Amino acid sequence: MLLRSKVPRALDKKTRIFGFELGDVLLVFLYLSMSNLLFGQTKLKPLLVWGGTTSLAAVLYFVKRGKPDGYLQHYGEFLVSPSVYSAGTPDTDYQPYFQKKETTDENQAI
Repeated sequence: MLLRSKVPRALDKKTRIFGFELGDVLLVFLYLSMSNLLFGQTKLKPLLVWGGTTSLAAVLYFVKRGKPDGYLQHYGEFLVSPSVYSAGTPDTDYQPYFQKKETTDENQAI
């Protein structure tokens, strides 16, 4: 008899909390905590702390709807990257893994 077990259909499904990616939830809570730290004791607390947090969450939710995971991060990298790449310029990001050993006259004599 063949043993079978149930396997979830989406093994690589990303973790979401209330429809937000984990990074978005951290961004919303970071804004909430920083605005509460700065404006928590003022009369503007409901507007700046809670209004700003809900508007940030709403913008993230509706802007990212239907977009792939990591959309905002990749879009930001696209905006920062240069628009024209030149084939003749040296690659400044490349670092060789192994350094070439230069041979000297003493090593060749041995």
